[in-house]
Amino acid sequence: MHCYVYKSLRRAETYVYLAERDAFHKLPAALREPLGRLQFVLEIELTAQRKLARENPEVVRGNLLTHGVHVQFPPKDSITELLATPDAGD
Repeated sequence: MHCYVYKSLRRAETYVYLAERDAFHKLPAALREPLGRLQFVLEIELTAQRKLARENPEVVRGNLLTHGVHVQFPPKDSITELLATPDAGD
């Protein structure tokens, strides 16, 4: 499965995986605004052998097949810091 990865320019360590390049309409409206502008960073092939740094590739593939989108949020230890600075990265 082919996948396109974008990083949020508003939220540190937050990435959006899309099954179709630039298919931002797949993102739920409630996420579009908080994520801000998205910058393309990577095009990858998600295979059974592919390892991802912070995500389970099978979960990502499942979300892409079902919804066309997967959002990778910061690690749990970073969330408290993000909530303390809601406009970080603007």
